[in-house]
Amino acid sequence: MAERSSEAPKRRSRPVGRGDVRTPPLRPGGYDPADYAASVVRSAGEAGVPALLVMTVLHNEAYKPHHPLLERLWQWWKPGASFGVANMHRAAFERIRRAHGLTGRWQDLRDDPAFAIHAAALHLKDLDRSLPQRYVRRYTRDELLALGYNTGERNMRAFARGVPPGPMARSYLRRFRAHRSRAAEVLADCGRPRDTVAG
Repeated sequence: MAERSSEAPKRRSRPVGRGDVRTPPLRPGGYDPADYAASVVRSAGEAGVPALLVMTVLHNEAYKPHHPLLERLWQWWKPGASFGVANMHRAAFERIRRAHGLTGRWQDLRDDPAFAIHAAALHLKDLDRSLPQRYVRRYTRDELLALGYNTGERNMRAFARGVPPGPMARSYLRRFRAHRSRAAEVLADCGRPRDTVAG
């Protein structure tokens, strides 16, 4: 029998390599979150969050082109811009990087869609841990997590207590609800059963 090592196994910080998922196209209107369904399913499973939640957030964040060149130009014009197919801001990424031991950098999000999706799934997992078990009935848990992804943990917890969201958060929530059925179709096409949401 082989001896067991006393060292704990090293945690994998990036489940997929850069070549695993193609770069979003440069042409306008050429980006489709459905292209990343397999990566969504994998990352959601590893993070322990519903794939439907991650895919719907990806659809919500697809309002701008996500080609690495365009994101570099966007950052030059607006240094605080978000990166990657999941549109993540640097502050959120740095919290996730520290909490989960990610070896990638924030800038890698623009060049590596699989890494961006993995980071988004971990962010949603962390938001889920901080969301109270009891919350107002007007939202599902996934809706609150999506609002947290968009507006931050503190605002999410306020919405959970019944504080009404502002106009931008309401718009994000409307789009999240509208994209839900499309995201479910994408996952069904990917061979994944539709995730249910605890309301």
